[in-house]
Amino acid sequence: MAASISANGFKGGWPSAYCGSRGASMWGENYAASVPTRVRVGKRPTRLVPMMKNVNEGKGVFAPIVVVTRNIIGKKTFNQLRGKAIALHSQVITEFCKTIGADAKQRQGLIRLAKKNGERLGFLA
Repeated sequence: MAASISANGFKGGWPSAYCGSRGASMWGENYAASVPTRVRVGKRPTRLVPMMKNVNEGKGVFAPIVVVTRNIIGKKTFNQLRGKAIALHSQVITEFCKTIGADAKQRQGLIRLAKKNGERLGFLA
């Protein structure tokens, strides 16, 4: 006669500490039923400031002209026009760098300088 062994121990005998259900002890109490699965700590903080805000608004000599123009022609058209102007200016800087023999690193530095000057003068308001 061979003795058979199951997952719980010997056949007909020794209980395991694990009874197979979540939160159940070996004596049969079910602790999982009284424990909440999610706990809400508090409300999320509300934002008082809009997410997208122009930090250059009102700064620089040309800022009032830029703001009035944006309000007249509309934000979408204004951003398209601004994008074309920036692209054209970058092309001029690139051609200038080719003329004087400046490398790509110097060209990138000039483009960054142009952006900083545009911010100071109010073109990016």
